Amino acid sequence: QVQLVESGGGLVQPGGSLRLSCAASGSINSIYVMGWYRQAPGKQRELVAAITSGGNTNYADSSKGRFTLSSDNAKNTMYLQMNSLKPEDTAVYYCHATRVVAGTRYIYWGQGTQVTVSS
Repeated sequence: QVQLVESGGGLVQPGGSLRLSCAASGSINSIYVMGWYRQAPGKQRELVAAITSGGNTNYADSSKGRFTLSSDNAKNTMYLQMNSLKPEDTAVYYCHATRVVAGTRYIYWGQGTQVTVSS
């Protein structure tokens, strides 16, 4: 099992910044990708950014140039630095992890953290 706990959401004005954190615990050694997804009201959950255990990152087009994904392996924590925030970034942001054990894929989600971009 893997537990994911997000923090860092909140209310920010357009153009502002926030940093989200996702602390992972449990059977984290077999995680091969972690990432952030978001879901706005009435919309499907969508990928924001992801990072593999090898350090390769993937960003959604809407995130490129504004959001930066990083990780601190010593703290088992992943971060999403979000700059130049726009009202359309308003959503619940979910931390995600995928691990593979004996050929079986397991997917984990955090509880979500609300990000609201509004003046």
